Amino acid sequence: MQNFITRAAGGPVDIARGYAEVASLANFIRLDPASECTRRGVRPVSRRVSRYATLLNMALVEAEHLTKIYDSGDAFGRTTGSALRAVDDVSFTIEKGETLGLVGESGCGKSTLGRMLLRLIEPSAGVVRFDGTEITALGARALREARRDMQIIFQDPFGSLDPRLTVEEIVTEPLAIHEDLGKPILRQHAAELMRAVGLEVSALARYPHEFSGGQRQRIGIARALALRRRFIVADEAVSALDVSVGAQIVNLLKQLQKEFALTYLFISHSMPVVRYLSTRIAVMRQGKIVEIGDTEQITVAPQHEYTQELLRAVEE
Repeated sequence: MQNFITRAAGGPVDIARGYAEVASLANFIRLDPASECTRRGVRPVSRRVSRYATLLNMALVEAEHLTKIYDSGDAFGRTTGSALRAVDDVSFTIEKGETLGLVGESGCGKSTLGRMLLRLIEPSAGVVRFDGTEITALGARALREARRDMQIIFQDPFGSLDPRLTVEEIVTEPLAIHEDLGKPILRQHAAELMRAVGLEVSALARYPHEFSGGQRQRIGIARALALRRRFIVADEAVSALDVSVGAQIVNLLKQLQKEFALTYLFISHSMPVVRYLSTRIAVMRQGKIVEIGDTEQITVAPQHEYTQELLRAVEE
């Protein structure tokens, strides 16, 4: 038993084994006091347990000092030397299974920030980590593999779907890229996705132009779920829809989150929608997050003047 303690406390152990070892090592702490470990040149077991506790509580998404600067240009496309800070030194985390609502006026940098998390837009500075892996440091091949766990739902349900493809081809495209599956299995997955988002299986043979805006957004959501993603950026996913249709989509997102254990960054300019869906809310203005906190705290007792202005606008 002593040999096991020494190896576990001093040698490299991966996170997957850590789940089982946290409990085991905790039981052995009393058998190997810290002072005795020190005399043998071995780290105390309690430090190992502490390390695993930190790893198991790790945020799914971490953004540190994210910045995006665009060079301004004139009418002829020439740079003028001035710069626009679309996102300015933003840091936050998103925990597994939660929804972080990102709210702010149009043009404040919300969409740019969301796309930087997926590296659809490259940051000018800063770091993004997904489940402990630094996304901003990955090469093209590793980034493609990492994107199996990340996806985006775009604002425009009319422009985000390829009009030349059938619905079946659209929702199975991620599977065709990342998995080596035959057509029967792809078709089965596509049928399951249609049912998950509330559409008939018969929709698979049709083209995007044959659907309403709300139905197209459901197709976009099905595509985002194709690889059982863990993290989804919903970029103004309901702003182009009628109020009643948008409410249906928001309820669908909430239902799917429970069913598939999803984590969301939900971007919107509508405080009521963000308040309904989100666990926490981040308020963004002119490229900066001016306030972040639990939904109740942000909506009931906001600290920043701009957050107060947003809430007063809703009341009016």
